[in-house]
Amino acid sequence: MARNSVGREIPETFAGKKLIPYSDPWSLQPHAERSTRAIRRLTHNGSKLVGGLRDAIIASGLKDGMTISTHHSLRNGDYLLNELVKEIDALGIRDIKIASSSVHIVHAELIPYIRKGVITAFECGVNGPIGELVSKGELDCPIIVRSHGGRARSLITGEVPVDVAFLAAPYCDEYGNFNGFYGPSACGSLGYALVDAQHAHKVVAVTDNLVPFPAVPVGIPQTVVDFVCQVPRLGDPKKIVSSTTKVTTDPIGLQIAKYAAMVIESSGYMKTGFSFQTGTGGISLAVAEHVRNMMRKGNIKGSFGCGGITGYFVDMLEEGLFEALFDVQCFDLKAVESIGRNQKHVEMTAGTYANPFNCGSVVDRLDCAILSATEIDVNFNVNVNTESMGYLLHNTGGHCDVAAGAKVSIVVAPSIRGRLPIVRDEVTTITTPGETVGVIVTERGIAVNDNLPDLKAELIKRGAPVKDIRQLRDEIYSVTGIPKPVEFEDKIVALIEYRDGSIIDVVRQVKP
Repeated sequence: MARNSVGREIPETFAGKKLIPYSDPWSLQPHAERSTRAIRRLTHNGSKLVGGLRDAIIASGLKDGMTISTHHSLRNGDYLLNELVKEIDALGIRDIKIASSSVHIVHAELIPYIRKGVITAFECGVNGPIGELVSKGELDCPIIVRSHGGRARSLITGEVPVDVAFLAAPYCDEYGNFNGFYGPSACGSLGYALVDAQHAHKVVAVTDNLVPFPAVPVGIPQTVVDFVCQVPRLGDPKKIVSSTTKVTTDPIGLQIAKYAAMVIESSGYMKTGFSFQTGTGGISLAVAEHVRNMMRKGNIKGSFGCGGITGYFVDMLEEGLFEALFDVQCFDLKAVESIGRNQKHVEMTAGTYANPFNCGSVVDRLDCAILSATEIDVNFNVNVNTESMGYLLHNTGGHCDVAAGAKVSIVVAPSIRGRLPIVRDEVTTITTPGETVGVIVTERGIAVNDNLPDLKAELIKRGAPVKDIRQLRDEIYSVTGIPKPVEFEDKIVALIEYRDGSIIDVVRQVKP
């Protein structure tokens, strides 16, 4: 075991892979050559169409021990991954690793196939029952959780070699050109799929909406697609929305949003050219409403909004408050509709969004970003992967990517959730290192990292309720008491990989 720079013990290897302990957010350099796909030439006038999903699996050459991927743009409305694994099992293929962009609650159907040995590892984040059962020791299936940028990096460098990418293609022609803008399963941006299409060894476009050539506009081109197959339905777009997309009416949430808006206004970045990212939760959207009003009042035109895009951001674009939206993933149907018609609503790859090993990601151009948390500690470390019982329940998403890139990253959270303190001595799992987190905002006050002294001074000058983070912790503990630490076994069941490929923390099996 080795101790990384945030004090967590990291094994030398995990599931046969040599690990790099996390050191800091910026210094680790690429340690693998860029991988490239094998060059192929399609037979002149040859057809890429195969029958159904089983035929596509056979045509792709998938064998025992290989790695597959899918994208999660349909989120909890996705049908493809579950159907794909059923067909893989029916063909007798075993020891498959899943390297999808994310696995969601809908994919709990995969649990029997983990028990059967069809799936033996996840090279991606998991949300919900699979992570919980692995945390309890009821499933033996190692998991490596990556951020959106970290996953893009791992595919591009070849650290995670995807043998076959099966990509949901809502609007696709027989030669493999496709986009996510139209069709019964339209999901909008294919920002995650674009990386797989470029770097997987084989690519299968799976569609429920085969259209005449050419399918335009082309999101993913024919030049990277090996096979095309049809299925009855890719998924249910209505289930893309997985959290609230309405501004909170809760008084605590509204107070947090008001304080967060004070932070943005005090940052000095609220001026023409302002760039911004926020999430989909009610508090985040309440912050966005404050930002919208400040921009209107100051006649400010921002440069861009980015991340997963909601209809709220679409309204701000159409109002002229931003020049553009950079969209890696649509979070609701209004965003899906917008990206198919508005040239200023731009589809971007996960690599463009947040890969730390390129010549500049969009997150590096962010002024302010609103992020969430399940736990925060006195060193500003943030946990979004595990919850109070220690179970792995959530993917990292773009959390650590955005925190590292934005000039001011603002974490908003109620001080108490389910009678448990959110600010505490030490988080259960470190997802995002405190040195990249600028401000913590709760309804009880605002804690500013020491690395932003000018912002802290400006907030105090404006009469904001600035408090030392330890003072916040003590105030919360006086209500909740000091939480009892979760007890863990020695067995490591998952790794939390930082965006550069180093290991920032581990998840251990919870003691029964």
